[in-house]
Amino acid sequence: MEGDGLEPEVATKSIERELICPACKELFTHPLILPCQHNVCHKCVKEILFTLEDSFADGGSESSNQSSPRIRISSPSMDRIDRISRSGRKRNSLTPRTTLFPCPGCQHDIDLGERGINGLFRNFTLETIVERHRQAARAAIAIMCDFCKPPPQESTKSCMDCSASYCNECFKVHHPWGTLKAQHEYVGPTTNFRPKILMCPEHEMERVNMYCEICRRPVCHLCKLGGSHANHRVTTMSTAYKTLKEKLSKDIEYLISKESQVKAHISQLGLLLKETECNGERAKEEASQSFEKLIHVLEEKKSAALRAIEASKNLRLDKLRTQAEEYQGLLENNGLVGYAQEVLKETDQSCFVQTAKQLHVRIQKATESLKSFRPAAESSFEDFVVDTAKQEQILSDLSFYSNGLEIPEINEEQSRIYNKAVINWESPGKTDAADIYVLEYRKCNREEENVMWQEIEVCSKSKVISDLDDDSSYAFRVRGYKGSICSPWSKEVILHTPPAPVFSFLFDDKCGYNSERLLLNPRRTAVESRAGFPLLLGAERIQVGCYTTLDYIIGDTGIAKGKHFWAFRVEAYSYLVKVGVVSSAKIQKLFHNTHDVTSPRYEQDSGHDSGSEDACFDSSQPFTLVTLGMKKFFIPKAAADPKDAASRVLPLPSCLGICLDCDSGKVGFYDAGRMKCLYECEVDCSGIMYPAFALMGSAAIHLEEAIATKYLEYQDDL
Repeated sequence: MEGDGLEPEVATKSIERELICPACKELFTHPLILPCQHNVCHKCVKEILFTLEDSFADGGSESSNQSSPRIRISSPSMDRIDRISRSGRKRNSLTPRTTLFPCPGCQHDIDLGERGINGLFRNFTLETIVERHRQAARAAIAIMCDFCKPPPQESTKSCMDCSASYCNECFKVHHPWGTLKAQHEYVGPTTNFRPKILMCPEHEMERVNMYCEICRRPVCHLCKLGGSHANHRVTTMSTAYKTLKEKLSKDIEYLISKESQVKAHISQLGLLLKETECNGERAKEEASQSFEKLIHVLEEKKSAALRAIEASKNLRLDKLRTQAEEYQGLLENNGLVGYAQEVLKETDQSCFVQTAKQLHVRIQKATESLKSFRPAAESSFEDFVVDTAKQEQILSDLSFYSNGLEIPEINEEQSRIYNKAVINWESPGKTDAADIYVLEYRKCNREEENVMWQEIEVCSKSKVISDLDDDSSYAFRVRGYKGSICSPWSKEVILHTPPAPVFSFLFDDKCGYNSERLLLNPRRTAVESRAGFPLLLGAERIQVGCYTTLDYIIGDTGIAKGKHFWAFRVEAYSYLVKVGVVSSAKIQKLFHNTHDVTSPRYEQDSGHDSGSEDACFDSSQPFTLVTLGMKKFFIPKAAADPKDAASRVLPLPSCLGICLDCDSGKVGFYDAGRMKCLYECEVDCSGIMYPAFALMGSAAIHLEEAIATKYLEYQDDL
């Protein structure tokens, strides 16, 4: 046992970076092994989890209301802090409580399971290596005996069972020969006392004696019998020890055998370091010269502008001073008037006439100028205002451009806005793809011209954006970055938000649902009409016309107040579909009326025959619906409207929307792709309102699915 203290010291100086915690940047203290195989100090794990708990406590209400996207451009120095502050989520309380921990080493969210930090193993091997490094660092500082009377003596050995250090005399006293303490394990002087036996974190009284090959962690026999590793493939600890040690030894031997190759790579990296430093300084100098040229151009423009303003100012001042002097002469006993008064004193008629003729002309001009006063120069310098808005925008976009980095293009077909906005883009070419992208968006406000762009850094080619204002237009653009090189901005794409918050519901499969004639998908987001065999039997008895009935279906959630919007798609092959709203008080009447046999020829606003043109929109009906079908949208006819049916028929949009405003008692029908209102009418909202749909013949309706924010989950691929 004593030989342990005489082992040659490991050259720990060269491996010090392997002993630094990625969170606190200090030597490990009681390191824990995360499922991603990275190590973090026990205290650092606790501090990060406490930080996450505090951030969720402060921002819980905001996250429940679909908090705004984090808008940032991360810098290397702040990346770790930002990662910790924004990560970590807890699942719903109805499911097993698990903890997602942001690993500072790999920057992924790690699932710690139900036990959280209590389910992690301490890395005793790493702890021992760190302690050897500390001992080498403080070789001049001796470890003193814990039991000597003052002054304590230098310790010679440490007992791993007692977790204490002793000098020779105290060790003999506390570990007498022939007692159980004499069998304790002792090593050279140390301050790192670890347990002799590694215990299972899930079953604290059980020793780990197996190794799970699936989870790649030590387990006990209870974990295998009925725990979380019951169905996993396990092996004995000795077999795992032997296998892993052989693999590690082979890998180390391989690295040692490649020492010359490693040294060659180190030499090459050294040359690259010097070259990079020189090229970096040269690039800085060239960039500085470019900016100096810009500054020189600006200084010249500035000087020219100031000279022009100064010249115009002096010219205007001269004109105004001359005009002021002329008007000063019109005062009594002053200037022209004073001179004229003196001329009037002349008694010699010939002399007076000789002088007064020219004077009278001057007096007349002064009188006319007095009647129509106009300053000789303008005091405003509006013509000399320098408009630098475009130049400021160009300068703000100034960056390191590269011809090899292509401009990304926003895919307008895959990008859409509903309850949130999802923006997709792609690169035209496959080469020189960007490492990261910056997505910018701003509200297109006519009142405010210079609305600031908001930026989001994205590592993929799509992004979901929340918290956009209703009934607004937004401009989106994206650019790619590859290192310090960036591409120009993509073409701006304008998307429109719904006129009201999105209302989510499913088709009701109970209230009035006719399963013989309507077919719902399992998620109740799509419905299809199927006439079926009963219609064929009924049609056999009909000799004239084609009589059938509308099959109604409503949403499973009602609206009592406020303004709401929902969207859906009608299949192009649909023959006749009606969409709108119905009140709770009139639902029974609606479904009872569906059993009356009606004809599409006289179906109100069906648009399928001239008979519908003679009918006017009846506001007393128990529901408010518009008619769709045969790829057409039929605007209901009012009494004051002309009888021209063509003016009331519009092409059917690919996606339709309905906006119900209970407060103002109005319902609007929209082209959801462009968010353009096609038709709006009044509706009685005294009761609870439900989305209503009716189908006849071959038809199908699909509800627009809400856009969900997707989180990337860490997958252990080690």
